[in-house]
Amino acid sequence: MQVHDVDLKLLRIFVAIVECGGLSAAESRLNIGRSTISSHLSDLEVRLGLKLCKRGRSGFELTEPGRVTYQASLELLQQCEAFASTVASSKTELSGRLSIAIIDTMVSDPRCPVAKAIAALREQSNHIQFDINVCEAKEVETSVVNGRALVGIGVSRHHLRGLEYQALHNEENYLYCASGHPLFDCEPARVKALLGEAEVITSNYMRDKDARQDDLNYQNSATAYHDEGIAQLILSGKFIGYLPKHYAQSWVDKGVFKAIMPDKYSYQIPVVLINAKNSSGSKLAQAFIDEVKRFHSH
Repeated sequence: MQVHDVDLKLLRIFVAIVECGGLSAAESRLNIGRSTISSHLSDLEVRLGLKLCKRGRSGFELTEPGRVTYQASLELLQQCEAFASTVASSKTELSGRLSIAIIDTMVSDPRCPVAKAIAALREQSNHIQFDINVCEAKEVETSVVNGRALVGIGVSRHHLRGLEYQALHNEENYLYCASGHPLFDCEPARVKALLGEAEVITSNYMRDKDARQDDLNYQNSATAYHDEGIAQLILSGKFIGYLPKHYAQSWVDKGVFKAIMPDKYSYQIPVVLINAKNSSGSKLAQAFIDEVKRFHSH
């Protein structure tokens, strides 16, 4: 089949569905309703003449042609992104789409240089389209690998092949409770017993559980995939959880949050600048990387 603009649109929607694990889960990323997503998926299946997935009460599952199409779609979309970057880099003035994947709450970290880097690039050119996707830590790396983002700002201990990582700083995370929780105003002698009873929020940072060795019980009924979700659960006064110090500080200053035994219940995780090794030829990606490093060193 010949690939047209409409096909690229449908393939991007299909990739989002697969990566989100279903039609309903893809609604927030695509910002369109499930019925529209379903219609687009059906259109793609008709154009390809393939049944790409099974969907229904039993859940979402890719067929074998669907798996092949997903992998081919990733390669095609990455090539399209590379083409656009290559053409844009041939111009004397910076231009093109600068797609950035970043973990949430970085805006509250005074060490984060993203806003300053964007301002510097805008001063250089009015022909740059900025596209920022705030996502969970694992998706930052996936976005860069798949070509959906030129660069990423995230946290990572285990580096993926094909990506380059440049350390920026370490993010400090502490275990917090909120006013109303039994641990907030308890006597020091009761902290250990109350910690054994406390429900600890499971989060996307759980890959660092071994590094923390915090002996807490994570068999509970609270899960969040972003720091804002963790904060909401902590604010309920029913759960405790880890948050970056810079993000929780405003609640600490108001007397709403309190770090629990910070000398013991804390960990650091590296914040890194991520780009694909094959993106080194992109003038726009390199310009952003240079600005991030320049401002971060100040």
